[in-house]
Amino acid sequence: MSDEAWAIIESLIPAPKPGGRPATYRRRDIVDAIFYIKRSGCSWRMLPADFPYWKTVYDYFRTWKQNGVYQRINDALRVQVREASGRNTMPSAGIVDSRSVKTSQKGGLQATMAARKSTDVSTTSS
Repeated sequence: MSDEAWAIIESLIPAPKPGGRPATYRRRDIVDAIFYIKRSGCSWRMLPADFPYWKTVYDYFRTWKQNGVYQRINDALRVQVREASGRNTMPSAGIVDSRSVKTSQKGGLQATMAARKSTDVSTTSS
């Protein structure tokens, strides 16, 4: 992660809890490892050795996800991007997917026809 990108999100990442054992890894190293996992698509256990231990990274990822850290980061970045482009910080509408997906060629109820009875005569004899 670049220094510029880290400066933007650093204040949004929770600081280590006071007291107890000091943090072993810097928060930036944890975030870099999470970004690596998401960018490369590799499994947690295949995280390269130059990052913190995979289990530590996963535990931070899971905790931050449950605590809404990623949602707060996304919200803050959205506000910054919209302000920079001269737009209202809160979007008035959103589009999830603009494509139409057809369920079948016939569509709707026509596609759900009643099952037909077989016209074959049973040839089994007892």
